[in-house]
This record gives sequence, C-alpha cells and structure tokens, in this order.
Amino acid sequence: MSESLINGIHYFRIPVIDLGESVKWYTECLGFKLRHNRGDLAVLELKTGPLLVLVQADKDSRGHFTINDQPEFSVGFTTSEIEKLHKHLSDHGVEVDEIQMDNGHHFFYFYDPTGNKLQVHN
Repeated sequence: MSESLINGIHYFRIPVIDLGESVKWYTECLGFKLRHNRGDLAVLELKTGPLLVLVQADKDSRGHFTINDQPEFSVGFTTSEIEKLHKHLSDHGVEVDEIQMDNGHHFFYFYDPTGNKLQVHN
C-alpha cells in the first residue's frame, strides 16, 4: 500500500491502578485537561496531539515494556521548557531521571503514580 488509510493517532491507553489518583496527578502535575471520567476510564487532553485514556487496570499492569529486564517507555511527550518541567516534577515528588542529551535534543524519563515509565524531550 503506497498511501496509508490511517489518518492519525486518536488516543493512547495507559493502565493505572488508582484512577482517581492518576486523574489528579495527570491534571495537576502535568496539566492535562479532563475531558471525561466514567469511573473505569478517564479521557485527558492537551492543546494538541492524541488523547490520553487512563484505564483502571489490574494492580500488576503497566503501560511500558522491558528490554533486558529494564523498563522502556511507550509514551513520549514534548516540551519547550525541559529544565523547568524537570524541576516542577522533582519539586512535586515525581520520580525523575536526570536530563540527558542525544542527537541534539534533551530528554528525561519519569514515572506516574502507577509506575508507568514516560519520557519527555525538547
């Protein structure tokens, strides 16, 4: 097929252990806007990009995978103020790794309250 019949990515689903806690964290700590919460899942949005759907899941569920027994992120965010975001997350008790540089851009990993590994870069 030379041209895709897919138009875009509408949403990503992330499993969470405590939906209420996670909605609060994603809205208050990361600045997402809550679009809808039906009790077993919540739809969150930013100004642009796909929606983020938090799904109440089993306690051992995570939205990342492992390579050589190390967690790898599945969702990456962008920011134009990486140092400010890193400090904000650190100040709010979020587990964050150090800012790194690769091929001209900076990035770091951080974890949501469920332990999902996430990445942000500029």
